[in-house]
Amino acid sequence: MRRRDYDEDDVRVRPGKGSRPRTRIRPAHEDAVEGFVVAVDRGRYTCLVSDGDGRRRRKDRKGEQGGRRTVIAAKARELGRKGIIVGDRVRLVGDVSGRPGTLARAVRVEPRTSMLRRSADDTEDTDGIERPIVANADQLVIVTALADPPPRPRMIDRMLVAAYDADIDPLLCLTKSDLAPPDELTALYAPLGVPYVVVHKGGDLSELRDRLAGRISVLVGHSGVGKSTLVNALVPDAERAVSHVNPVTGRGRHTSTSAVALELPEGGWIIDTPGVRSFGLAHISPDTVLLAFPDLVDGSLSCPKNCTHLGDGCALDAWVAEGKADPARLASLRRLLASREGGADALREDSE
Repeated sequence: MRRRDYDEDDVRVRPGKGSRPRTRIRPAHEDAVEGFVVAVDRGRYTCLVSDGDGRRRRKDRKGEQGGRRTVIAAKARELGRKGIIVGDRVRLVGDVSGRPGTLARAVRVEPRTSMLRRSADDTEDTDGIERPIVANADQLVIVTALADPPPRPRMIDRMLVAAYDADIDPLLCLTKSDLAPPDELTALYAPLGVPYVVVHKGGDLSELRDRLAGRISVLVGHSGVGKSTLVNALVPDAERAVSHVNPVTGRGRHTSTSAVALELPEGGWIIDTPGVRSFGLAHISPDTVLLAFPDLVDGSLSCPKNCTHLGDGCALDAWVAEGKADPARLASLRRLLASREGGADALREDSE
């Protein structure tokens, strides 16, 4: 070939990084199987997958639980920045056999029925970023000790606000009732109609089991309130680490370091979360909290624009004065709203 006969078609150029033509067409992944995320650890997602996908599998294979197998997956690139959290239902492709050393890909996250969130405002440098905790739960179990450490109503209030925001049913679980009576604390939440159960170490858990059966419940609470001990009693093979309260500071240690979903023997799931010392609510508006008080919603229609329902000029005062709502309900609403406001002082009070 003579020099003058060369042109661009005769030169083979290797494409550089990122030069591959892009397309909006994405694979349908019609063969993807559904998985339930039970744990998340450094970019690896532990999922339970049903064996009803038409493949023959030995029932005694390690990792299978009652017709299910455990599959470890990574997030597919096509999901982008979309996060995956415990409780999510995902679609998996690739090697979904569950054999040791295999890795599947999570290519889709199914629509969530609920999402429990908190804001990262547990420091004075509030960034207001939402932190998803658990997906698809239908019950929030607020675990608090009646003594050692003493109950912190302000923290309970903030968790109740988070439950109302996520449209999750709240349940108070009062532990260590052998050390202190529950009457004062239960009276505080009676106007809110929040159900509660009272337990102590080694005591009867039948009432709590009945409330958990058939539901996906997420357990939240301070460190040291006995949450991990409770989980071990409900799920005998859970083997969650437990610790004691520091006698000097009155605080417990974070024995649960990550959220994990555990199946109950009688049906249903409990999701154990790490102990928290603050629960940020910067992402929740006052009107969202108000919706949990249907007897006060109509009275708020006469409030001035952007009313916080905490100061002077709030129409709810007149609404209650006219006998259209219980004053205790308005006091409870304002207590929750004040808790939502938080601030450095409130957060320090929560952590003491």
